[in-house]
Amino acid sequence: MPTPKSPRSAAPRAKKSVAPQAPAPAASTDIRIRGARQNNLKNLDVDIHTGELTVVTGVSGSGKSSLVFDTLYAEGQRRYVETFSPYARQFLDRMDKPQVDRIEGIPPAIAIDQTNPVRTSRSTVGTMTEVNDHLKLMFARLAQLHCEGCGAAVRRDTSDSIYVDLKLRAAKADDPRVAITFAVTVPENFKGAEVEQFLSAQGYTRVHSQEKREGAVVLNVVQDRMRIGTAEKARVMEALEAALLHGKGRVAVFMLDGAPDVEGAWRYSSDLHCAACDITYSEPHPSSFSFNNPL
Repeated sequence: MPTPKSPRSAAPRAKKSVAPQAPAPAASTDIRIRGARQNNLKNLDVDIHTGELTVVTGVSGSGKSSLVFDTLYAEGQRRYVETFSPYARQFLDRMDKPQVDRIEGIPPAIAIDQTNPVRTSRSTVGTMTEVNDHLKLMFARLAQLHCEGCGAAVRRDTSDSIYVDLKLRAAKADDPRVAITFAVTVPENFKGAEVEQFLSAQGYTRVHSQEKREGAVVLNVVQDRMRIGTAEKARVMEALEAALLHGKGRVAVFMLDGAPDVEGAWRYSSDLHCAACDITYSEPHPSSFSFNNPL
């Protein structure tokens, strides 16, 4: 008879010891130069921290310019130029590859020599490196204009943007009856009644109020009266477009409850014009941000 096998004892397995993994080194932002032999450099290895101000100093002939200009700047400029198309590279100054084993972590570089090529006391780092030209273009094309009087953002209003803003304002004010108006300036050799008679002949029989601006009398002529919250959008848009046309890009909306409040009107403009302060601004140009430009 076969001998019965004794049950195998379940001995605990020994756990394998795993050495803790060292954390991955953080990505270095240093510029690493290895084996620099440009001019009088003798196989130099050096690390330079980015994001800091580093001063390279030494006696005359020690290789300061060879390291900073002929090696570091030359390689940074050469790599930057290589990013352009072959057509663009033919118009750019190109420097020879420096005598070095390798350079790692180098960003695009600019260099300013000790000799100032522009003989004026108003030259800055921005003007000499042409960075200022890019800043002026950014301010002219991307910056947001703010009024010098009230600090509010100045932007061009359209009939669509005015309609959206009127809906919000009307909702906050419990949808009052409002008058959409445009301004007509009374000429010096005319009286207000004469201008009103001329407007009446064109179908504009209501003048909401009048005010003085820069010594001239201005009539706020009613284009239409309505409640913004309940009026059809087509009617509001038609009134706004007509008011912008006759008011030369200016529209004022008055609430009709109570006495006319000229100061509390909701004012809009299709120009670079702060309707609240009545200040008109010119179109921004890069030369507008140049400290030495007559404009």
